[in-house]
Amino acid sequence: MIGKLTGTVDSIAADHAIIDVAGVGYMVHCPSSTLVRLSQGTSVSLAIETKVSEEAIRLYGFISAHERDWFRLLQTVQGVGARVALSILSALKTAEIERAIVLGDKAVLGRAQGVGPKLAARLIAELKDKVSGIAIPAAAVHADLRGASAPARSVEAEAIAALVKLGYPQSAASDAVAHAAQAIGPNADALPLDVLIRESLRLSARI
Repeated sequence: MIGKLTGTVDSIAADHAIIDVAGVGYMVHCPSSTLVRLSQGTSVSLAIETKVSEEAIRLYGFISAHERDWFRLLQTVQGVGARVALSILSALKTAEIERAIVLGDKAVLGRAQGVGPKLAARLIAELKDKVSGIAIPAAAVHADLRGASAPARSVEAEAIAALVKLGYPQSAASDAVAHAAQAIGPNADALPLDVLIRESLRLSARI
């Protein structure tokens, strides 16, 4: 199975690119988030998901392994195949998908072609526990804290950093966490990080 392709971008179409690897052109289906970062004639390395069926062998390419992981995760939901998963990744950034799932926002997921209200609800129901409330940004924050010279930070500071990594401006992240901490009360800094982040995300939609 092919897990990675490194070569030259030969051509780019609406839903795929041809990657020339030592004279062999591989057709790789990609979300628009990957296609927009490709340029004809330049070198590229793509994380690949190989799908084998009775009709064909298809390659799906992503600019990062993180996108590929989301491609795989989305397809664990009933009714989501490769086409719909690519559509979701084309319409939304991975941080937006994660935020929509955590907040239960069906309207955001519905921006993707092929995702109606029922499928959006199923995505939220089946992926909410797997997403683990912003596991990736939180992990990145803890990775920063492991540095020998990194000062200890409060849970609120970590929550702000996690929201910034999700794409929120610093000021908006600070406001959201402040509102969440105020709503929770004096014990906010004693809460687990993921709980404070979830509450901050929920309240940020109202700010």
